[in-house]
Amino acid sequence: METTELLKKVRKIEIKTRGISNQIFSGEYHSAFKGRGMAFSEVREYQPGDDIRAIDWNVTARFNHPFIKVFEEERELTVMLLVDVSGSENFGTQKQFKKDMITEICAVLAFSAIKNNDKIGVIFFSDKIEKYIPPKKGKSHILRIIRDLIEFKPESNKTNIEQALRFFTNVVKKKSIAFLISDFMADGYKDALKITNKKHDLIALRIYDKREFELPNIGLVKLKDSETGQLSWVNTSSYEVRSHYSTNAKKRESYLKDMFNKCGVDTATIGTHQSYIQPLMNLFKQRESR
Repeated sequence: METTELLKKVRKIEIKTRGISNQIFSGEYHSAFKGRGMAFSEVREYQPGDDIRAIDWNVTARFNHPFIKVFEEERELTVMLLVDVSGSENFGTQKQFKKDMITEICAVLAFSAIKNNDKIGVIFFSDKIEKYIPPKKGKSHILRIIRDLIEFKPESNKTNIEQALRFFTNVVKKKSIAFLISDFMADGYKDALKITNKKHDLIALRIYDKREFELPNIGLVKLKDSETGQLSWVNTSSYEVRSHYSTNAKKRESYLKDMFNKCGVDTATIGTHQSYIQPLMNLFKQRESR
């Protein structure tokens, strides 16, 4: 992609997602991930001029002398985006490809994070760690992330979520908010989910396309697995074939929901045919209500 075209794309995504972040998500993001923005620091003796609403009555009663609770601004949070860049993300039959939707979601989350003075970093993964952008603040950092999301070409088309989670827990020592964004077309990462969620606050954003749940009746077609390159002929005019395809997709969806629930991982499911705004709003409000 030429530089001029790339910059236009970055600017277009910046304008759209920054507006969404400012107008829709700013309050919800803060409430969902920062609480009141204050953290308890210490108890000290009351001094003239202190706010009497801050008096700690338990400590005051114990020592028969007024003490107050001291709060301080919560330290900045670190937000990490773990982005699946494997071959299956280049699929999309509705409004957009999964990859394009992931780019916009990442941009919205990044602008929401810097608006709250949080750091943000990214891990691009396939079946290997493709790229690591350490957490930083600032608009130029966000624009770099968007640019990389648009033009990044992975070395591998396959997926290994376990390895991505293991890398994340190894390189980011401070407790962070982590968005794992993928179609989750992989196996063998349940234990890694549990471990990561114990150390960090892990949220799974599952991106899917409607055609992954239902095949259209268009006769005999040749399909290609975007991760392995394997070709196969499928007779979509067969009701049994379409039914089997749909049943397997629903079973997988049910399995994923159950796994995220058992691992204590918050999740949102977003289709390429819909806007990501409402599913993210629902997720933020769900966390805010706890």
